[in-house]
Amino acid sequence: MAEALASVVRVEGLGMIAIRADLSRAGDAIAGAAGLAIPDVTRHTTDGSRTLGWMSPDELLLILPAQELPEALSALDQALTGEHALVVDVSDARAVFDVLGPHAGDVIAKLSPADLDALPSDGLRRSRAAQTAVALWRIEGGMRLIGFRSTADYLGLILRNAAIPGSRLAPR
Repeated sequence: MAEALASVVRVEGLGMIAIRADLSRAGDAIAGAAGLAIPDVTRHTTDGSRTLGWMSPDELLLILPAQELPEALSALDQALTGEHALVVDVSDARAVFDVLGPHAGDVIAKLSPADLDALPSDGLRRSRAAQTAVALWRIEGGMRLIGFRSTADYLGLILRNAAIPGSRLAPR
């Protein structure tokens, strides 16, 4: 069998916090508590260990090492006191995969209609991988995808299959 186009790795040990708020009012408070600048629309900011992604006009997703989760939840709750906001630990509801290697984008392109060539280095795209919803962005050496944990087995399978040279999975 030929060498895979990319390696597919399930990432463990991450915490994820969904933050819903009026970003124009609470953005500075969120940025201070998260330790990252508020990303522009369809972008993410990162310091290497934490990533803050724009998910919708009033929603951000903070991804961080799991051991930092309790402190981050507390900091966000305190920072948003008095704001109409929601801060929720969604770590157990999500699954994370890294697709690594020089052809990682080719693997994703077999499954998603997203225009990866137009995705800037700090871009975050909500799309789908075959029949499941994902968020995806570039990381060093490849791409990161987050999907629902209920579809994790399926997502891992289709990513590994798409990494097989010559597989003809159609994204559309």
